[in-house]
Amino acid sequence: MSSENLLQSPERAESPEPQRRKPRVAVVFGGRSSEHGISVVTAGAVMRAIDRTKYDVLPIGITTDGRWALTADEPERMAITDRKVPDVGLLTESAEGSVVLSVDPGSREVLYSEPGSVPKALGEVDVVFPVLHGPYGEDGTLQGLLELSGVPYVGAGVLASAVGQDKEYMKRVFLSFGLPVGPYEVVRPREWDNAPAAARKRIVDFAGEHGWPLFIKPARGGSSMGITKVDSVEGLDEAIEEARRHDPKFLVESLLRGREIECGVLEFEDGPRASVPAEIPPVTAHDFYDFEAKYIDSAAGLVPAPLTEEQTAEVRRLAVAAFDAVSCEGLVRADFFLTEDGSFVINEINTLPGFTPISMYPRMWQESGVSYPELVDRLIQAALSRSTGLR
Repeated sequence: MSSENLLQSPERAESPEPQRRKPRVAVVFGGRSSEHGISVVTAGAVMRAIDRTKYDVLPIGITTDGRWALTADEPERMAITDRKVPDVGLLTESAEGSVVLSVDPGSREVLYSEPGSVPKALGEVDVVFPVLHGPYGEDGTLQGLLELSGVPYVGAGVLASAVGQDKEYMKRVFLSFGLPVGPYEVVRPREWDNAPAAARKRIVDFAGEHGWPLFIKPARGGSSMGITKVDSVEGLDEAIEEARRHDPKFLVESLLRGREIECGVLEFEDGPRASVPAEIPPVTAHDFYDFEAKYIDSAAGLVPAPLTEEQTAEVRRLAVAAFDAVSCEGLVRADFFLTEDGSFVINEINTLPGFTPISMYPRMWQESGVSYPELVDRLIQAALSRSTGLR
């Protein structure tokens, strides 16, 4: 080393440019709902698609009993195998360790603790990508926690998530905005627990007005779980008990004869846009488009749907209108029936739709020119650009 270098003062010495940290994405999955397994599958697909040159990834699984657990970053273990969905409990680093997210909005630090050990800091999280389906995750509960913590997150806020999860209030909002909704009845827990005969009569009267079959479904569920198609009064009680196994409040809907059409909505810089629509053709091996048809038997949808230009324009318009009616953010999949008289009826929206490789939402956007990795990146970037709190 030269004398010139030795004599150089600290003030004049050139220090290396500090390395800029990549944004850290916490992928939160699993959860306490009956859709736990499909959430794990979705998380695996999202983790595979995240660009690791742009982001660091922290996988956090929530077990079926609600423990936040540190899991290995091994998305290949998070797939359906032998017709069985995976479970967070089989992916955790420890049977007792838990992850804690600070509720101090001035800190985004994540801690990991095990019984009898000093908690370890896992670093800060810049954004959460929640892929939880159903109650305790998709319904505004997780979104409320993240708002308290001051951590940005992908997807709809507290109100939109709650309304998008509860099919009763979703339909009420749609109706108030003039969107077409099919006939339905709601049976609340107190009605069925205290006066089941009166509630049953109301359902039978509904069938008398709109005809059999009926669909009995949990009010706050998804992935077609807990839904039963009932052809007569004889199967009613069994169908109700199946729905109430997932949610004490349930809906009764009439059969709408027609074609099942879906449309994706994605938030761009200039506002929400709709994808090309898809059609779910009749599933011959199943009574309707149920969980097994969607995820186990991989029922193929038609993308794009064979619709006229006018029909395509109308369903895209309605999908964006539904997104706006519920004040959604990020993404939505809107599901419709194209009835025999040529009109569209909205069935429901999903604020965190299935994101597996065979799911309709990413397939519709792929056909619309947005690849799966680009879709994931756009959602992360949109979340990073939004603040938490009132907006």
